[in-house]
Amino acid sequence: MDQIAIYLPGILIAYGAFMLGMFSPGPNILSVIGTSMGVDRQSGKALALGIACGSFLWGLLTLFGLTALLSLYAAALTAIKIVGAVYLLWLAFKAFRSAARHDEMLIAGVDDETSPLLYFRRGLLIQMTNPKAALTWIAIMSLGMEAGAPFWVGASIVLGTTAMSVGGHLAYAVLFSTSPMVAAYRSARRWIEIALGTFFCFASYKLLTSDTK
Repeated sequence: MDQIAIYLPGILIAYGAFMLGMFSPGPNILSVIGTSMGVDRQSGKALALGIACGSFLWGLLTLFGLTALLSLYAAALTAIKIVGAVYLLWLAFKAFRSAARHDEMLIAGVDDETSPLLYFRRGLLIQMTNPKAALTWIAIMSLGMEAGAPFWVGASIVLGTTAMSVGGHLAYAVLFSTSPMVAAYRSARRWIEIALGTFFCFASYKLLTSDTK
């Protein structure tokens, strides 16, 4: 109990930092929203679980010190950054292409294929090709773990934030797949897709020009 009392404040601070980052607008959230409105709830939930799985993997890598090692190698982070930026541009292209069509198409660079595995993989790729995730996790662990902290502290941070990621992203998927949201999408489909395509272009630019050192 004494150890819990010592390390609990740091763990809670780490949870708070993660939650603030998770609910700020970004490619993850907008991809879940777009997929849930434009395709269906099941696909949105699969994408959300892929994103949460990616967050869990980054957390594990950080816990075992691998992201700190990765951050020392600029070439590795640069490669991840380029892959992530290209992937966001691909999503932007597909959103613009869908917006240009007159028939009702799917949103946010999503294919006609509705296999949950496809969307899970897409969510995982979006999360794992973002080098900022590695640096964010280093910061989160630094907030939550003091020097010499036992392993269970880091494990608690990883498991707790994973639960928050699953719950938060699934909540977005469910909320934005309701009838009012779907109706709103259908009435403004083209403008929504243009907005999402523009955002993905901007996110790609910011990723390419960001300093990941």
